[in-house]
Amino acid sequence: MKLFDTTAPLNVLDQIGVAADGPIKGYVHSVESFGAVDGPGIRFTAFLQGCRMRCQYCHNPDTWNIGVGEEMTAAQLLDDAERYKAFWGATGGITCSGGESLVQLDFLVDLFTQAKARGISTCLDTSGQPFTRDEPWFSQFKALMAVTDISLVDIKHINSTEHKKLTGFGNENILDMIEWMSANGCDMWIRHVLVPERTDDDRYLAELGDYIKTLDHVQKVEILPYHTLGVKKYHELGITYPLEGIEPPTADRVKNAEALLHTADYTGYKTWRPAQNQK
Repeated sequence: MKLFDTTAPLNVLDQIGVAADGPIKGYVHSVESFGAVDGPGIRFTAFLQGCRMRCQYCHNPDTWNIGVGEEMTAAQLLDDAERYKAFWGATGGITCSGGESLVQLDFLVDLFTQAKARGISTCLDTSGQPFTRDEPWFSQFKALMAVTDISLVDIKHINSTEHKKLTGFGNENILDMIEWMSANGCDMWIRHVLVPERTDDDRYLAELGDYIKTLDHVQKVEILPYHTLGVKKYHELGITYPLEGIEPPTADRVKNAEALLHTADYTGYKTWRPAQNQK
């Protein structure tokens, strides 16, 4: 698979981490022991390797490559995570982020199934790009949702044409995933990155706010202001940074976006608690 490949078909991605014998292994880019922004409470966050989208504001281009990184089994990752269990409290646990976690779907199902068996709360951080109702992928996704306490879902852009300009892909399958989650009782936080000249447009922000209001089980809505902390990585990797010269949004524009997305209306996260047992 070539460097920074965006074209790998789903049937290739499904084979990542699938061993002919022995436990499934995942490709891990890095971990964070005390994540405070990766879901409810304090969480051990595993950043999995691999992503097909090429978001113009991505600050982790080093996670794009598929099929590379540190190979770990679910048990190895959970043994590492459990060293910090005392800090998790009633709401914390583990989060799988990326890259795009769903690129490694089989590993995720194994990891979250074992986590729930250990009494560990599970959180999926995803942009939803690989989602499909084609089999066997869809059945595996449903199995994942059965052992996922909550998901952080990043909606890059509500307009599919603009979404493709921003990420390289349309958003139809992503919205389909979100609507399936809404209809099937899956708790979620919705996130949206506010980028001047890209996503900071009142018309589209209002449309996104209206769309979120049609969903059930949304515990929180967050505006994430664009930042430039990842620019150095692009330079080190020899990649042209697409948003050169664009500065983070002002505080007023962030407040404007929060108003248009009605973020104050979503307060379920304040009392949310993870399921204690497998769903």
